[in-house]
Amino acid sequence: MKIDGTGLLVRIYIGESDRWHGKPLYHAIVEELRRRGLAGATVLRGIEGFGAKAHLHTTRILSLSEDLPLVIEVVDQEDRIRAVLPILDGMVGDGLITLERVEVVAYRASHPPARG
Repeated sequence: MKIDGTGLLVRIYIGESDRWHGKPLYHAIVEELRRRGLAGATVLRGIEGFGAKAHLHTTRILSLSEDLPLVIEVVDQEDRIRAVLPILDGMVGDGLITLERVEVVAYRASHPPARG
């Protein structure tokens, strides 16, 4: 897959304990994006944060949370991102989904050397 020039970045803000059909929501989202052939996705685990309900989730030892904030980032061509937005919207209950235009400078993967 080739991506260059302008693309879209989707950020999905959810909680670590959020579920989708019995499995972690972040995992279900990554699986769905992969199944649909998007360029890639990264899940980032936050050390502290709060959302719409203003409940603090933190790794600080005195108030250790089992529901830390997660951010899933996905960059791809605009048409591919827009096609998957309704699916993501249906999967994310409590959370936030944002879009940003980005300029892709490089997107590549090393290929194993050819056998001769």
